[in-house]
Amino acid sequence: MKFNKVYIELTNICGLSCSFCPVKNLPSQTMSLVFFEDILVQLKPYTKEIVYHIFGDPLTLSNLESYLDLSYKHNFKVHITTTGYYLKNFDTSLFLHKAIKQINFSLNSFNKNEMNRTLEEYLKPMFELCKLKLEKKVHNFINFRLWNIDNQNSEKNFNNQVFKHLENFFNIDLSNTNYKDSIRLENQIKLHFDKLFTWPNINSTHFSQGSCHGLKSHFGILSSGIVVPCCLDSEGKVNLGNLHNKSLNNILSSLKVQNIINGFKNNKAVEELCQKCQYKDKFKKA
Repeated sequence: MKFNKVYIELTNICGLSCSFCPVKNLPSQTMSLVFFEDILVQLKPYTKEIVYHIFGDPLTLSNLESYLDLSYKHNFKVHITTTGYYLKNFDTSLFLHKAIKQINFSLNSFNKNEMNRTLEEYLKPMFELCKLKLEKKVHNFINFRLWNIDNQNSEKNFNNQVFKHLENFFNIDLSNTNYKDSIRLENQIKLHFDKLFTWPNINSTHFSQGSCHGLKSHFGILSSGIVVPCCLDSEGKVNLGNLHNKSLNNILSSLKVQNIINGFKNNKAVEELCQKCQYKDKFKKA
């Protein structure tokens, strides 16, 4: 089995309360460096890329550099997904680390919290990172994400405010933006759009069958050590096993994992959470 990426939740602590995110019901937890390195060793046969994300924000960790150093030591390419809120707490040069392949800034976070700073202040350290990346000619990618597109275009005013700041910094015209896919702002720096989605909830009344990329292109590991089939199972409702007491090889070769994979191959969601998930519906063939 090979995967494009594996999502590793270094911590489930975010520090913000975005209205589009699920309510955090699990106790706060951070993955130790020793356990993290053990996971990296076990992951080597399965992937070359890891994503520091499921629920928490990795930038809440003051020792983030240690996780990056371990990732580099074991030859993994790292994707970081963050609200960007804590970026100013770090030396900007850290995010030019050799382990980092891509950084995703979820800009929706600003508009869905009561921030103690202006949009300009929020974006400033992100722009400083972009400037440093371009000056140093570092080969990594930076994505500014606006994953808030809906049929009502309800976030148009906020998005236009973001566009204004991006236009000023990157000297680019975004007036004819069609909110599709992505726009190149600079070399390896993009503005990325996607539809607003609903996190799967076991209590949802939604029900559908279908296929998913979970356990096909990726799977996830929560900060507790629980392995989950996809990056949206933030509470471990589909618990495939815990790496504190089982090996990754044993977990991925289990009957439960095989049933989920075979179900998706036949356009069937085996697990209840998967049946309640609306995100998989975007993969339906027209």
